[in-house]
Amino acid sequence: MRSPTRTPDWLLERIALGELPPEELARARARLLEEPDGAARLAALEADSAATLARHPPHVLARQVATQARLVQARRERPARRFPLAAALVPAITAAALVVLVRPPGSAPPGPEVEETRVKGLAPRITVHRQRAGAAEALADGALAAPGDVVQLAYVAAGRAHGVIVSVDGRGTVTLHAPESGTGSVPLAPAGTHALPGAYALDDAPGFERFFLVTAEAPFALEEVLAAARSLAGHAEARTSPLPLPSRYMQASFTLEKSSP
Repeated sequence: MRSPTRTPDWLLERIALGELPPEELARARARLLEEPDGAARLAALEADSAATLARHPPHVLARQVATQARLVQARRERPARRFPLAAALVPAITAAALVVLVRPPGSAPPGPEVEETRVKGLAPRITVHRQRAGAAEALADGALAAPGDVVQLAYVAAGRAHGVIVSVDGRGTVTLHAPESGTGSVPLAPAGTHALPGAYALDDAPGFERFFLVTAEAPFALEEVLAAARSLAGHAEARTSPLPLPSRYMQASFTLEKSSP
């Protein structure tokens, strides 16, 4: 019979991935290692993850993802600013997702009701990598970027079930990144970091480009988010203010400051 204090599998995955705020990660890891089989469970998960990476080397994944991205690219309505996912960006983004998807044999994937028990401090967020000199460069919120830079967006849902990703720029333009089409939000993977299938080339809009991840527990209409983005894009506070949306939504943003061409 399992102890009621035994670390659940979904939290074990986040400890292995380091996908917790630093203080919470230290506490969770310490509790895990105090359990009779805690160290063995962590070692088994790390071994399984290493074996998965050995079976699926990053350069093979890069080719597979790039091929799929090219197929997606062919269906895009506005292909001029989109590019297939660069192979150099794949190891930095998808390898982490591989780790979180590997589970100890016999364990069940966490359902939505499990993910609702969120760790304090963990919230949905956007990450951005830039292709530079054949490598993936992780960018910080507020980083300086230039027209023509190719960036890869990824999201962490932190248990939220549905989402939309849009951006607004210094010219007041609204761009939809996910979903690629349709009228509603897209299902989100509840745990781990997940890259969008296509990279994005920054245009010459002045000032900034700001990406928004809007999430909710249930599916929602895309137009509500687009209308909020269009409303914000026309105001001077578009660089810093949240989207004007009801409180049932959670939103996170990531801003790139744009240098002159």
